[in-house]
Amino acid sequence: MRRIFLIVLDSVGIGEMPDAADFGDVGSNTLAACSTSKNFHMPNMKKLGLFNIDGVDCIQDEHEPIGAFARMHEASKGKDTTIGHWEIAGVISDTPLPTFPDGFPRELLDEFEKRTGRKTICNKPYSGTDVIRDYGKEHVETGALIVYTSADSVFQIAAHEDVVPIPELYKFCEIARELCTGKYGVGRIIARPFEGTDPDYKRTSNRHDYSLTPPATTMLDQLLENNYDVIGVGKINDIFAGQGIGSSIRTKNNSEGMERIIEYTNKDFEGLCFINLVDFDMVYGHRNDVDGYAKALSEFDAKLPEILAGLKEDDILMITADHGCDPATPSTDHSREYTPFVIYGNKIKPGTNLGTRPTFSDISATILDYFGIRKATDGNSFLSDFI
Repeated sequence: MRRIFLIVLDSVGIGEMPDAADFGDVGSNTLAACSTSKNFHMPNMKKLGLFNIDGVDCIQDEHEPIGAFARMHEASKGKDTTIGHWEIAGVISDTPLPTFPDGFPRELLDEFEKRTGRKTICNKPYSGTDVIRDYGKEHVETGALIVYTSADSVFQIAAHEDVVPIPELYKFCEIARELCTGKYGVGRIIARPFEGTDPDYKRTSNRHDYSLTPPATTMLDQLLENNYDVIGVGKINDIFAGQGIGSSIRTKNNSEGMERIIEYTNKDFEGLCFINLVDFDMVYGHRNDVDGYAKALSEFDAKLPEILAGLKEDDILMITADHGCDPATPSTDHSREYTPFVIYGNKIKPGTNLGTRPTFSDISATILDYFGIRKATDGNSFLSDFI
């Protein structure tokens, strides 16, 4: 039974792309920034070949890496989670999803307020932790929803769990998803619940994303159509709006996500287990926490031996990312960076440098090739280069 475990280390970029200036990200290098921290320790990823990837020079490379490795170039016009994952799954986005640097148009918010029965406050790009600090008290006192965005294509709704119960907040997000189409078609509507008292508000783990449906066939659709299992772990199901996902399990943090990966290595299935580990981005990258980010990477690395030990003869482990989020730059937003691609399994040619791939979609083509499926997605397989 063939199985592929595809892990997305959310936002772990490895250096600016050639067009980084167009996105305001010159000099961004998430991995290099984290490597400067005393908390950074990734010996297992080093053995797999992470630091042998072209352009990665923040740590001495491995003399005899046991995995294959590549540097991934994003062909899509964006640097957000949705577009990054869509491209990994075989859909290149030629146009960026809409962003709202000046806030959302009044006509959109008027209809949202009419449908929800609540007023809105803020309506501007904001850090998620700062917005509840600055608007949390007003929200609690008035019941008005905190609506905000970022440099990414998102419509975010923050609400105190005691003021707006979770089911109600999720319903408001569903309303926003219905309204945000066409020219307002942001990649994600995000529920951002929080708790506590002023001024010590804290976000909870009950975040929920409502994504656009992918605009074309993905590898997930094709795997399901060919009767393979497609298991989503973490926010994978949310990112793809459930399309192409056979079964899914939500996780609250990286630690739980890694435990689910280990559990799935011990389960019988044939197909793809697709995992997103979101804490790197959500908890550390967006908060410019270099030491916290480095510690989270080290914790992932420490769990790798258990994941590797659970792999069977025909299994392949793939580790990549969807964009960058350099915690050492002044920006708290995503960064336009290359991403890593590290591959391991009994049938992998160790030490194979696969160079720089022109699109994340080569991952989807390679996965479909491994399962003998003729692709109907973007990208080209490079399976024969490392098997």
